[in-house]
Amino acid sequence: MAGYEEKANREYQQLFNDVKSEIAKVVVGQDALVHRLLIGLITGGHVLVEGVPGLAKTLLIRTLSSCLSANFSRIQFTPDMLPADVIGTEIFNPKEGTFSIKKGPVFGNLVLADEINRAPAKVQSALLEAMQERQVTIGCESFTLDSPFLVMATQNPVEQEGTYPLPEAQLDRFMMKVLVGYLSKEDEVKVVERMASGSDEPTAKQIMTVDQVLAAKAAANDIFVDEKIRVYAVDLVNATRHPADYGMEKLTALIEMGASTRGSINLIKAAKAHALLSGRNYLFPQDVKTIAPDVLRHRVALSYEAEAQGMSVDNVLEIILNTVEVP
Repeated sequence: MAGYEEKANREYQQLFNDVKSEIAKVVVGQDALVHRLLIGLITGGHVLVEGVPGLAKTLLIRTLSSCLSANFSRIQFTPDMLPADVIGTEIFNPKEGTFSIKKGPVFGNLVLADEINRAPAKVQSALLEAMQERQVTIGCESFTLDSPFLVMATQNPVEQEGTYPLPEAQLDRFMMKVLVGYLSKEDEVKVVERMASGSDEPTAKQIMTVDQVLAAKAAANDIFVDEKIRVYAVDLVNATRHPADYGMEKLTALIEMGASTRGSINLIKAAKAHALLSGRNYLFPQDVKTIAPDVLRHRVALSYEAEAQGMSVDNVLEIILNTVEVP
């Protein structure tokens, strides 16, 4: 049975590698973000992407939806938005004296929440509730959202004027926070050559079906996790709360708030998906260690002392990952 599962997982690995290759025909140099989006897709987790404009984030998730033949929708968040602009609303028909439901853009398989921090708190809450509950209530009716359901939210790390930063409790709803930087010189040359040539822009073809994604999700749930690896994941999260217990007394004054229990859960779920994408039906400690920065960076809040010392969350997580004993 284990051999059959491993063979099936290698087949999923090949399928997702084909998806990555197809995306690479359209989007250049975003391999790490593509990998994280696939992890979110497999686990049902959502991804917060932080990066400057113009790095093909919109093109990437639209291309991913083409590879899966999934429904894609984009929400451009602005300060004057209302929750109904996200989830939908009731429309009154005066001729018939009845109400009908107009569903909002949140009803899709892959949803791009562009510049989520530009929307007021009520709009952010409407989206995050849909992300968490996987359903939306409009009027007196509740509607289950499509499956798979992945939200990729973006925010600009530089321009903060006129924004409504997500509070920690809402940030915690995202499985991962991924930082996206500028392309390398070589990759940017490829982009310019491809996009400024005047020829038709490349498009992606379908590689997988939605049903295959759901089957991959079930396969990821069945991946074996040794008790020692489970304890290791909890140790990493616990070290963000009580660093002195792990011999990191110097971090005590630098961390104001550690990661939540949801961090431990998502760390194992994301590591399972990482193992599936590697073609395995069991977890390595390295799976947990590789994905930990993306799962934990938005769940740890630093003190003013850390900021005064020029320490970032990633610096703190690097110390923790290098200190906590690996099984």
